[in-house]
Amino acid sequence: MLEITDGIEEYNNVGALLGLEGLDGEELLGALKSMNPVKRARMINKLASTGAPSKGSRAEMEKHFGELPEHIKQGLAKQELRLADTVIYGIKRVASKTVKIFETQDTKQIGTTSVSAARLPKNQALLVSGIYVLAGVPAGLTPDQIMSATYGKIEDFPAICTGEFSLKANKKVIIPETSMKVFKTANFNGVPVGYYKLANPRLIHDDILIETTIELGSMAGLDANTHLYVGLHGTITTP
Repeated sequence: MLEITDGIEEYNNVGALLGLEGLDGEELLGALKSMNPVKRARMINKLASTGAPSKGSRAEMEKHFGELPEHIKQGLAKQELRLADTVIYGIKRVASKTVKIFETQDTKQIGTTSVSAARLPKNQALLVSGIYVLAGVPAGLTPDQIMSATYGKIEDFPAICTGEFSLKANKKVIIPETSMKVFKTANFNGVPVGYYKLANPRLIHDDILIETTIELGSMAGLDANTHLYVGLHGTITTP
């Protein structure tokens, strides 16, 4: 990717996109010497320039550029892909003590799930910066009733608050079994309802199974129509 020098000015950590991250001094010098003088000068300027510092989940994504699949790195460097804010979400009924938010039989549908087959589409990699968990009770179980229900704080659902949340991608643990109490934000000023900010953001690659599971110890007191909304918030690569 060393021949790619246009279209990367907007990114910090350019070295990771161009395959220069981790090279020692001699390797880097050799790579630069192989370029013609004009490209070499442009490359040195871009590598030396930090530009305006990125913020939020975009800054976190740029720190993880080195972990992106090669085809996504090339897409970003060639401006075929860009970075965008997003929330990947799913809504599921609490029909048992185990609730899987994304499942392989799911089909993308506005209002209930934003991904099909529990996988991100080709060329989309998501840096999970934070997670929303909300709960609601639709008036019925039709798709329109589920989508139009009010989803709010889990504090109103004690049995949910005592459960556990976990997130895996391709069997790799992003969040191990964690108390649902981390999503209780009613008394936290400045924190969105039901939002938990990850101290250790992690990448989910394209076409990899996403396993988002909520395990309840009890369903006592829950309405039969109770549903959970889970949103994975962060920065995603997209055309």
